[in-house]
Amino acid sequence: MQTSTSKLTKKYQATIPEPVRRQLHLKAGDAIAFDIKNNDVHLRKARPVDMVFAQSLEGTLNEWASEADEEAYRDL
Repeated sequence: MQTSTSKLTKKYQATIPEPVRRQLHLKAGDAIAFDIKNNDVHLRKARPVDMVFAQSLEGTLNEWASEADEEAYRDL
């Protein structure tokens, strides 16, 4: 098993290491998916069905989209 690491920025962003990008055939602009089960998180290249599912939820996830919410949760 090979392990690659990356640091989080202040905005909780991370660079996907080159060995991972190569393994998943990722290129700039590709979407990735995080599969979470118990204490494990698996990263994979998002499939078209993942994108359709996410887009179908977009209109229902606006209850915390106000400027007040943005200010309250900005530093999380």
